[in-house]
Amino acid sequence: MSHDNLTMEALETRYAMIEGHRIAYKEMGEGQPLLLIHGIPTNKLMWRDVMPELARHYRVIAPDMLNYGESDMPVDADVSINAQTRIFIKLMDSLGVASADVVSHDIGGGIGQLMAVNHPERVRRQVLIDSVCFDSWPIPEFKQLLEPGVEEATSVEEFISTMRGFMPSGVHDPAVATEEMVERYVSQWNSEQGKAAFFRNMRRLNKEYTQAIAGELKNIEIKTLVLWGDKDNFQKPDYAPMLADAIPGAELIWVKDAGHWVTDEKPQDTVRYILDFLAR
Repeated sequence: MSHDNLTMEALETRYAMIEGHRIAYKEMGEGQPLLLIHGIPTNKLMWRDVMPELARHYRVIAPDMLNYGESDMPVDADVSINAQTRIFIKLMDSLGVASADVVSHDIGGGIGQLMAVNHPERVRRQVLIDSVCFDSWPIPEFKQLLEPGVEEATSVEEFISTMRGFMPSGVHDPAVATEEMVERYVSQWNSEQGKAAFFRNMRRLNKEYTQAIAGELKNIEIKTLVLWGDKDNFQKPDYAPMLADAIPGAELIWVKDAGHWVTDEKPQDTVRYILDFLAR
């Protein structure tokens, strides 16, 4: 089935009940499963410009993490990358996916690393894109929002205005950060519920999880590609060779003239590198 003319937005959103919460996902294509894991403050639509091409070769599944996008935003659930990893393993179970190729971005890359270390039988190959690792997070831009009293003192309007200002710093070419692109990621937080969910997510931005497995990265036997925007302002390019060196046989590829939002800025390059790697 050809997906050339099918946009990701046009795909129906499906839901799986995991641990009592609705986890939203979109699925396209057939064959070997390929799981796409977004980061913060994005959602599954960060894959919109790469998913149709990937779906010509794979069964592509792009979920929203708990507390993001169209997934539930419960006020009291654990939304750390540890918990999100557990939820995604259960999502794979519910979708009948024994193992998948895993492509992950930002804190999604933290989930990818946790899957590779703690559930290696579920991961065939992995691509870590501009990924949190070691002590690379939370980024300073988010740390200031975690100061005591900031959440209470910030209205939804002020918060959304801050987020709209933050998103363009994640691209190298300012023209990429269109209003449409910014709203695609910011609109999920544009309500009292959304703002509260975002701050809950922020409070779980904790480097202890990636530091806890740093010493175990050397035991990963999964073929790994580290893909990194060479102009990333958030996950600094210095971390890319550190991560690639820590995982045996990992390959590092730079996405030229790309910031942190590589799938928005350089979708053709990104999808080509992913497909070339997976075809080997």
